[in-house]
Amino acid sequence: MTQPTPEPTPAPTPTPAPAIAPVDPAAVAWGPDGLAPAVVQDARTGEVLTLAWMNRESLARTLETGQTWFWSRSRAELWHKGATSGNTQRVTGVSADCDRDALVVQVEPAGPACHTGARTCFHAPLRGVEPVTSAEDHPVIRGTWDLGEAIDGLARTIARRKAELPQGSYTTYLFQAGLDKVLKKVGEEATEVVIAAKNPDDDALVGELADLVYHLLVLMAERGVTPEQLALRLRQRRRPDPEPTQPA
Repeated sequence: MTQPTPEPTPAPTPTPAPAIAPVDPAAVAWGPDGLAPAVVQDARTGEVLTLAWMNRESLARTLETGQTWFWSRSRAELWHKGATSGNTQRVTGVSADCDRDALVVQVEPAGPACHTGARTCFHAPLRGVEPVTSAEDHPVIRGTWDLGEAIDGLARTIARRKAELPQGSYTTYLFQAGLDKVLKKVGEEATEVVIAAKNPDDDALVGELADLVYHLLVLMAERGVTPEQLALRLRQRRRPDPEPTQPA
């Protein structure tokens, strides 16, 4: 008797990552002195540039102007980073930690962060620790960061931009322009990848691939497709490695 073919086991539905609601700036837990530490980070490389201090007014000015403002504890006054040197920092994001009593400010710096002229204030390595001596040694620039981690972080940033729609953001512009504009950009970037792949400049190709991945993630967010859905589909398509052939 022919045995019935068992029905395939359905793939498990991925558990979506918990939604993280944006924090109201008024909910920041300022210290007894009215201050909170603010770690300034290069948005492009992830490098820590400065540890400064913010109060309510400096945070408000930072969010209003899109450039970093801090509170100087030594001078007891507000200061606008780069107001005299020209080394301003364009803000791309501000996040609070889990206790809401510390901030990370992601920026695109127009020049050195340190008053000494160094790129970062953290340029004095401790003895016994092998330092990162140059920008080229940074894992992001070397390309040694995990691809999945990088894409996941970018997808989260894009989702945050879609929820908040900050002014001056290119991602905001794409979401406000709508699906047709996003699709047009995906097509353009795919063409740029093809053109770059025909040329010997590997760095240009990597740049075009990064642009394409970014616009694909924007398309996913616009259509409501999550990275978890894409990861599940890729896992479902993966075939197991063939068993090695045994010698006769």
